[in-house]
Amino acid sequence: MGGKAEAIVKPWCPFCGMDIGRPTEGIQRKMREFPMGTCECGAVYVSDTTGHNIGAAMVECLVSACNDQWDLAWDLIPEDDYLTGTIEDYDEVTHQVVAKRNLDGRAVRGVLYFVRLHKEMAELVKRFERKAAAQSAPPPTAKGGDSEAPPAAPPAEEPPRAGQRIKKRADKAVVKEMALRGDIDGLAALYGDDRKVLRYLQRLLYEPDAGMRYRIAWVLGQVCGRVSAREPGPVADLLHRLFEACSDSAATSWGMVEAIGAIIAARPDIYGAFTRHLFNFMGDPGTREAVLWGLGEIAATRPDLIRNLPFYALFPVLTHANPVFRGLTLRLLGRIRAKEAGFQILGLQHDATPITLVEQGRAIETTVAELSAQATRFIHEEESNGT
Repeated sequence: MGGKAEAIVKPWCPFCGMDIGRPTEGIQRKMREFPMGTCECGAVYVSDTTGHNIGAAMVECLVSACNDQWDLAWDLIPEDDYLTGTIEDYDEVTHQVVAKRNLDGRAVRGVLYFVRLHKEMAELVKRFERKAAAQSAPPPTAKGGDSEAPPAAPPAEEPPRAGQRIKKRADKAVVKEMALRGDIDGLAALYGDDRKVLRYLQRLLYEPDAGMRYRIAWVLGQVCGRVSAREPGPVADLLHRLFEACSDSAATSWGMVEAIGAIIAARPDIYGAFTRHLFNFMGDPGTREAVLWGLGEIAATRPDLIRNLPFYALFPVLTHANPVFRGLTLRLLGRIRAKEAGFQILGLQHDATPITLVEQGRAIETTVAELSAQATRFIHEEESNGT
């Protein structure tokens, strides 16, 4: 995020990279000293206007992230249970980060302090919240089961690196060979020694063969999913670089859109807010296929992120002249159980045009008709479950 240090900009989350809202006192007033906010990725942050009370701000932020469970907060261990981050030179009056630390003759010394719980701790806090809500709420009336599907489990967190060991250095040729083999474990472990792994993988996206680009993009997404549990900031920076490359009319976007979709799909709990920005590239014919593939990857783990978009605009793609476009749209609509497009999907059940799609980094031969049948089956399963 080097560019953000040179201008007056909106504050951003150090974990997911998204802009954050202005900290507020909150609807439920408590004995707290600092305005507070929550990022879309789940991080909690507080604002210390003077920058001299960071210790108290850290404690308040951690306790708030634990839903005011003080005993739980004191038992947590940094890095093992939660991540922290700070944004300095924050001006609470204008809700901006001022690199020069002076705005219209007024000193800017504020600090935003962030806490993001790891998955296990976040789930524990949610259980506390549900238990407290159940104790205070009246008994619910008997209705159908809960229609909300549990979120897909994110990739396993990388274990801490041993202190007494010789670190390995990343090499372009080695990274390429490991990527072509699909060695996710090896690449994630190598990143623990050398942060250049992500940059080398990004360079591999400049590949004229479309199938190879999709494979590299999927590998990059899996590696990012593994390392982001402990270091989400560098992956957020990578996403920003990929978006910038896609928006640069003077540069080729080979593999960039595919990689964005793969990264979001690997950790939608952290980077899901980027989905709507990926959807914006549907208007470019050169990136439309990659966007459909990326949205389909995200839909496999978090269909709700797609349903929050204007996905109705995808229905006309089912009649596109390109059979790959039709197939990718069928895959996407089936994964989000889009019964709204049921008739259009059924209309393709006799389209025997063969196509090749990439699933889990591997090329799969199929037909538009097979994808239509699969999408129809997913929709009927949803209806049969009464949801």
